[in-house]
Amino acid sequence: MEPLRKIIHIDMDCFYAAIEVRDFPELSGKALAVGGQPHKRGVVATCSYEAREYGIHSAMPMAKALKLCPDLIIQPVRSDVYREVSGEIFDIFKNYTDIIQPLSLDEAFLDVTDSDHCRGSATLMAQAIRRDIEHQHQLTASAGIAPNKFLAKIASDWHKPNGQKLITPDDIDGFMKDLAVKKIPGVGRVTNQKMQKLGLHTCADLQQLSEAELQQHFGRFGLSLFNYCRGIDHRPVQTKRIRKSSSIEDTFMNDLPNLTACQAVVPRLYESLLERHQRALKKSHVPLLIKALYVKVRFSDFQTTTAQAIAHQPDLTTFQELIKTAWHRQAKPVRLLGLGFQYQNPLTTHQGDLFDIN
Repeated sequence: MEPLRKIIHIDMDCFYAAIEVRDFPELSGKALAVGGQPHKRGVVATCSYEAREYGIHSAMPMAKALKLCPDLIIQPVRSDVYREVSGEIFDIFKNYTDIIQPLSLDEAFLDVTDSDHCRGSATLMAQAIRRDIEHQHQLTASAGIAPNKFLAKIASDWHKPNGQKLITPDDIDGFMKDLAVKKIPGVGRVTNQKMQKLGLHTCADLQQLSEAELQQHFGRFGLSLFNYCRGIDHRPVQTKRIRKSSSIEDTFMNDLPNLTACQAVVPRLYESLLERHQRALKKSHVPLLIKALYVKVRFSDFQTTTAQAIAHQPDLTTFQELIKTAWHRQAKPVRLLGLGFQYQNPLTTHQGDLFDIN
């Protein structure tokens, strides 16, 4: 039996937007989006809760956001500021534990199992961390506290903004039974729709299916679902991030009208991807072995498709073929193209295991 763990998931509330409001108080209480300009086909990086009331969300085209809210205030992304604040917030985390797994600038897992702060109470530590962040940076954070990463991440979203939720080992069975399947990380729109058609609405419904049945319906994700729907997650908090991919993409000012135009820009993207790959190799503490090449194509109607091929070396010709495969699925003008490498998980024991689940 595994020893009981105490995991905290910290998630900043509307991080970029909150920093903008803090630094420019006149924006307080207004519908605000941080991102690119609509005439340059910018997208929403994040937005305030006031903007969310209009249906605006991250990754939405800014032009669409403006249609939903004509009075929307658009603030440019100030990456350097956000990174600096993020670093200072992570310094607060280090006051409570050294076992920290960053997920992004505004989100992290903390393993406080052996921390003696706050009399060893993970709940009190989460409260103290959130209080430190608010006092030092005038920003709010939400937290989830649970015996594993999966449950802690779900819990941090429960009382947003500026709240926290505790899930104890005794709570798990009852909590999971009524949890909607869409709350499971990794269950996106398409997977959720498939689950609804199968009559799978809650984790209790998923628990009725065997591991083999879940794999039949959801592929290798079914292995994770079998555990997740029961609140089981054995993944440790990893202090060294294992990079899973490198990618590059470009949104074009004018749609690329046909396949020839798409393939013409692939060499430029390919060179940029190789440069990014080389930078990743220098920064990585483990070997980065390519296991697959993939492309992303977003058409003029915002429909997006991807294509992938198993490969262990960069290859421009393969990317050109993947673009051809992806483009022919709709054969429409294209607004965005992306290229990427997927990396082998260094923890995988067999080199041939090409599609590991983390």
